[in-house]
Amino acid sequence: MQKENWTSVIRPKKSLFSVNLREVFKGKDLLFLFVKRDFISIYKQTILGPLWFFIEPALTTVVFTIIFGKIAGIETGGIPAIPFYLAGLTCWNYFSDCFKKTSNTFIENQHIFGKVYFPRLITPLSIVISSLIKFGIQFILFLGVYFFFIAFSNATIAPNAYLLLLPILIVLIGLMGLGFGMIISSLTTKYRDLRFLIQFGVQLWLYASPIIYPLSITEGKLKTVLMLNPMTSILETFKYGFFGSGTFEWWMLAYSTGFTFVILTFGILLFNKTEQNFMDTV
Repeated sequence: MQKENWTSVIRPKKSLFSVNLREVFKGKDLLFLFVKRDFISIYKQTILGPLWFFIEPALTTVVFTIIFGKIAGIETGGIPAIPFYLAGLTCWNYFSDCFKKTSNTFIENQHIFGKVYFPRLITPLSIVISSLIKFGIQFILFLGVYFFFIAFSNATIAPNAYLLLLPILIVLIGLMGLGFGMIISSLTTKYRDLRFLIQFGVQLWLYASPIIYPLSITEGKLKTVLMLNPMTSILETFKYGFFGSGTFEWWMLAYSTGFTFVILTFGILLFNKTEQNFMDTV
């Protein structure tokens, strides 16, 4: 008999550590198709469309400036309030999008996962990439405000060589959000309540991060707790590179990097385990 040559062979995973990156790479066309879908569907059938990418952080920055800057009088470490808040929100929005959207991977895509086979890891990866596009648009807004204050304000803004760490910071934010999102996505196949807890938890996490205040104005146990937050050094490094003001320590950045890869590894392992039988519980 003539031997049959198959283009693809689907086999069950033998262990939690069997992550076939070659298979994910082969599905790059599907990956970009999902990226396009995620990006277009965000503001589809809206009047202002992609303008919401600018409106959302701009309005939040104005609210933070009025409430925390003017009314509460919280210091921003010598940095003008508007670019200070916008810098933190730009980074945080990317992390929040990656975290919250990937946390719904199994539930929102069960109709696709139950009909056709493809590497499931492609779905959360597509969310991280589509959110990166949104981050890029909001980063342009931040740069516009940043250069405006350099040109037309008397504030001392001193960009420095630590700006070269920007690509690393962006990767860390995306991977951290991906890791946490995959963990929650795996757990929500059995515990749906986590979906509601995450919305509330991420909002609380924002206020436990140096977005509306710099790390430098905290002290004692509060400062210690904030330094344990893996997003703290990323946000502080981002601001330190652009403004020349803030807190930067290599060991803090190393801690955030190590934490990111630990949580990402655990997320992938749990995701791998869940995808093998989630259709029986979702």
